[in-house]
Amino acid sequence: MCDSCGCEPNSPSITIHSLDGTHTHVDQPHSPKQIQVQRDLLSHNNSLAEANRTYFSAHNIKTFNLVSSPGSGKTTLLTETIKRLHRPISVIEGDQQTTNDAERIKATGARVVQVNTGAGCHLDAGMVQRAIAQLQPGPDSLCMIENVGNLVCPALFDLGELAKVVIISVTEGDDKPEKYPSIFRAAQICIINKMDLLPYVNFKGETCRRLALQVNPDLIFFELSATTGQGMDEWLTWLEEL
Repeated sequence: MCDSCGCEPNSPSITIHSLDGTHTHVDQPHSPKQIQVQRDLLSHNNSLAEANRTYFSAHNIKTFNLVSSPGSGKTTLLTETIKRLHRPISVIEGDQQTTNDAERIKATGARVVQVNTGAGCHLDAGMVQRAIAQLQPGPDSLCMIENVGNLVCPALFDLGELAKVVIISVTEGDDKPEKYPSIFRAAQICIINKMDLLPYVNFKGETCRRLALQVNPDLIFFELSATTGQGMDEWLTWLEEL
């Protein structure tokens, strides 16, 4: 169980692997009361997420939940998307502390609300609902939710979004889908960022895509560099045509 949010893992046990080929299954020390609290937490979140989804649908607001590990380039991708895309975008910016990224978004002219989670490791549907009430995104617009940097807990929490977008960079290693399968299974879109650095790192795009598709055969891929603009046109065209 995640200590900061109480997320219920997908498996009731942990597997500990030894490098000699053996492995051990360890049962999670959850009491029935703990499990019920976790289920209630997710059930409450899902109810709020459905309310968010109804709101977004009624106003034709296409909403995306951007999830990645820290440093993948989410904020740079957002700022460059806002600058280049010819349609209004509003942003919910999630971080544990500071308004640094929200200030970067604000500098583009986009409307933005910062959500600081403190010790929390993800945004939840209630946080998004309160942020939307403050942000008031216009009808027929895009809303981007930049989640807290984390590839684990955001996979479990529906925010009412149209789609989850998992972002990885070539500096992180091509085995990310194998190591963190839950978020790739939950996502509809995978963006491989920092492609301009590909000649300098040991990242095999074919391996990454193969592992991701084993987890989720329906994933849509975009390979780009938000910094240089390489591959951005395909991503922007896809958003324009929504």
